Amino acid sequence: MTSNDTPRDPHPYVGMWVTADGFIRQELLPSGRYDEARGNRRSAYTGSYTVTGNHLEYVDDTGFTATGDIRDGVLYHEHLVLYREGDERARAGEPTIAKVSRWAGSVGLRCVL
Repeated sequence: MTSNDTPRDPHPYVGMWVTADGFIRQELLPSGRYDEARGNRRSAYTGSYTVTGNHLEYVDDTGFTATGDIRDGVLYHEHLVLYREGDERARAGEPTIAKVSRWAGSVGLRCVL
């Protein structure tokens, strides 16, 4: 094994991120892939992501793109706010489904989750 083959530690953003109510769970995998569950729907969205500084670029497996930013240990992913799984700041509030539905309506979309 050469020094170029030495495995690197995973990026610090790798791991599980969840909304405060736990409805949306997004796992950032060390491979540069992500797997997002919504409610009881496992792997509702899957795709790849890249990280530049604190900014994330997502491309799901259908070609849809999205962005996210990490600020103060919180992932702001489009209209969602996600916390590291187990983060004390992730406490129950308004259910995510209500937030998503309200956002979708505000931009003229019909929300089907």
